[in-house]
Amino acid sequence: MNGLMVGLAKQHHGEEAAKIFKEMNNLVEINASSYAVLLSSLSEFSDLKEGKRKGQEVHAYLIRNALVDVWILIGNSLVNMYAKCNAIDNARSVFQFMPSKDSVSWNSMISGLDHNERFDEAVACFHKMRRNGTVPSKFSVISALSSCASLGWIMLGRQIHGEGTKYGLDLDVSVSNALLTLYAETDYMDECKRVFFLMPEYDQVSWNSFIGALATSDVSVLQAIKYFLEMMQAGWKPNRVTFINILAAVSSLSLLELGRQIHALLLKYSIADDNAIENTLLAFYGKCEQIEDCEIIFSRMSERRDEVSWNSMISGYIHNGILHKAMDMVWFMMQRGQRLDGFTLATVLSACASVATLERGMEVHACAIRACLESEVVVGSALVDMYAKCGRIDYAARFFQSMPVRNIYSWNSMICGYARHGHGEKALKLFTQMKQHGQLPDHVSFVGVLSACSHVGLVDEGFKHLKSMSGVYGLAPRMEHFSCMVDLLGRAGDVNKIEEFIKSMPMDPNALIWRTILVACCRANSRTTELGRRAAKMLIQLEPQNAVNYVLLSNMHAASGKWEDVAEARLAMRNASAKKEAGCSWVTMKDGVHVFVAGDQTHPEKEKIYEKLKEIMNKMRGMGYVPETKYALYDLELENKEELISYHSEKLAIAFVLTRQSELPIRIMKNLRVCGDCHTAFKYISKIVNRQIILRDSNRFHHFDDGICSCGDYW
Repeated sequence: MNGLMVGLAKQHHGEEAAKIFKEMNNLVEINASSYAVLLSSLSEFSDLKEGKRKGQEVHAYLIRNALVDVWILIGNSLVNMYAKCNAIDNARSVFQFMPSKDSVSWNSMISGLDHNERFDEAVACFHKMRRNGTVPSKFSVISALSSCASLGWIMLGRQIHGEGTKYGLDLDVSVSNALLTLYAETDYMDECKRVFFLMPEYDQVSWNSFIGALATSDVSVLQAIKYFLEMMQAGWKPNRVTFINILAAVSSLSLLELGRQIHALLLKYSIADDNAIENTLLAFYGKCEQIEDCEIIFSRMSERRDEVSWNSMISGYIHNGILHKAMDMVWFMMQRGQRLDGFTLATVLSACASVATLERGMEVHACAIRACLESEVVVGSALVDMYAKCGRIDYAARFFQSMPVRNIYSWNSMICGYARHGHGEKALKLFTQMKQHGQLPDHVSFVGVLSACSHVGLVDEGFKHLKSMSGVYGLAPRMEHFSCMVDLLGRAGDVNKIEEFIKSMPMDPNALIWRTILVACCRANSRTTELGRRAAKMLIQLEPQNAVNYVLLSNMHAASGKWEDVAEARLAMRNASAKKEAGCSWVTMKDGVHVFVAGDQTHPEKEKIYEKLKEIMNKMRGMGYVPETKYALYDLELENKEELISYHSEKLAIAFVLTRQSELPIRIMKNLRVCGDCHTAFKYISKIVNRQIILRDSNRFHHFDDGICSCGDYW
C-alpha cells in the first residue's frame, strides 16, 4: 500500500493516493511510514487548499490518537505538508512544538520558508540550526543559498558557501548549482565561473544555470553561446530552459542568423510549441527587427498566448517604430477581454512619449483608467513622463500631485519634466520636497537638477548640487553630470571656465563632453574659436562618422563669418562619408502627422502654406521684426539669407497649422535645436494669432504666449 501511494504521489496523483489509504487503512497494519506517505500525497493535490484541508483532518486525527509526538517522522511530514500547501505558519507552529528535531526537521522547515518566500526567516532558521549543533545537510545548504540569492545577500551567501565547503557539501552537484544561482543573481560572475570550473560533474541544471548567468551578464553574453556549443558537444540535450537562456543571449546581441539556427533546433527537438519558448522567440525577432516573423509566431500561438506574449508583441512593434500597430493591439486586447497589465501600458506610454504623440498618450491613459491601473506607481510614473515629454507639463504636474504612491521614477520624471520645460525653480523645489518625503535621490535625479540649473543659469547652485552628490549622498558623478555642468557654464557665458573645469574632472572627457563644449563655443561666436577647434578635433578623432560634429564646427565658423573654414569643415564631412540628419518639424493633426523640411515643396497644400507664411511675415515686419540673418549659415547676399531663414521647417509647420480653423494651442516638434530667428519669429506669431505655441526641439520645450517665451530667451 505504501509503495503504491508513493508511486501515485510521485506522479502528482495525490487524490488517488489518499483514496487508496482511505480504502485500505482497515485492511492492513498502518505504521508511521503510512501516515508520512499520506501527508506527502496531500501536497500533490491539484487543489492545494483541498490538500491543506485534508491535511488538517489527518493532523487532528494524529493529535487525538497521541501519535504526533511518538514518531519524529510524523512531525517532519506535517511540516513538509503544510509548507508545500502554502500554509507556512501552520508548518512553523508544528515545528516549534516538536519535542525533538533531527536534520530532516530542520531541512523541512528551512526549505519550507524558502519555498514560501520567507527568505530572511529561512536564513535565520539555518543559523539557529547551526547554533543548535545540527550539522547542515545538502538540503538545508541549498535552501539557505536560494534564500540568500533571492535577497541579494552575498556576504551571508559566502558564509554559507564556507559552511558547505567545510563539510564537503560543495562537491555535490545540487549544492554547486545553488552556488551558481547565488553568484549569478548577485552579479558576481567571476565567482560563478570559478564554481562552475571546479565542479567535478555537471547535470542539466548546471549547464542551464551557467549559460543563463552568462546570458544575463553584459560582459559575458558572448560566452553563453560558447558554453551552449560546449554543452551540445558534450552530448547533453538542451531543454526548454536551455533554449530560453541562449535565445536571451542571442537576442541581446541581435544575432539574427544564429537565432534562426536555434529556432531550427527547437523544431528538431519538438519543443517550439511551448508557451515560454514562443514568448522568447517573439522577444528575439522583435529585437532583431523581424516583425513579420513575430506576427507569424503570434498568430500560431492561439490559446497559448499570455500576458507576456501580448507584451512582447507590443514591445516588438514599438521597437520597430510601428506605434499605430502597438496601439491597435492594445485596443484588440481590450475588445477580447484580455487583461491589460502595468507593463503593457507603461511600455506604450513610453513609446508615445518618445515621439510626442499626446493624443495617443491620452488614449492609453483612458485605457489605464478603464483597466483600474491608473493608481499603479509604474503606470503613474509613465503617465507623468509622457505628459511632460508631450508638452503638457500642467497635466504632468496635476497627475503627479494626485498619485497615491510615488517612487524614485515618479519624482525623477517630474523633476526632469520641469527642467525640460525651463521651470528650473520648480524642479529644484520639487527636489527638496522629494528629500523631505524620505526619497533619496539617484543619479537620474541629479541629471534633472543640474539640467534645471543649466536652463535658468544657476551656476553656483549647480556646483553646490554637484558637490553634494558625493559629499552627502555617496553618488559618484558620471559623465552626464559633468556634461550638464559644462552646458551650465556655456549657457551662462563662462566659456573660459570650461577648460579649467574639464581639467578638474576625475576622468577624461568623452564625446558628449566635447560636443557640449563645441555647442557652447557656437553660442559664444568668435570669442572661443580656439577651444572650439580643439573640441572639434577631439570629437572627430572619437567619432569620425558622426556628421553632427562637422555641422557644429561649420556652424561655429559660420557664426564668426569665417566662410573658408566653413567650406573646409563641410569638405571634411564629405570625405568622412558622414551623413547629416535632415532638419525637420512635424505637427499632429486630426488627419495624421504632417512633416516639413526647410523650403519644403512636397506638401499637397504648399500654395496655401506659403501664402499664409507670406501673410504672417508681413504682419511681423509691421510689428518691428527684423530677420536675424546670422542664422543663415551660408555665404550669401543679404536678401538670399533672409529668404533662406524664412523657409525653415518650423515656420512652414506653423504656417500650415494656421491654414486650419482652430483656437487650440499649436504644438510643433523639431528634431534639431530651434534657431534664434525662428525663436524670435514664434514670439511675434504668438502675439499676432493670440494663441499659445508649444515648440519641442532637441533640447527642451518653449512655450510662446503673447510675445513671451517660457525660456526667457535663455536656452
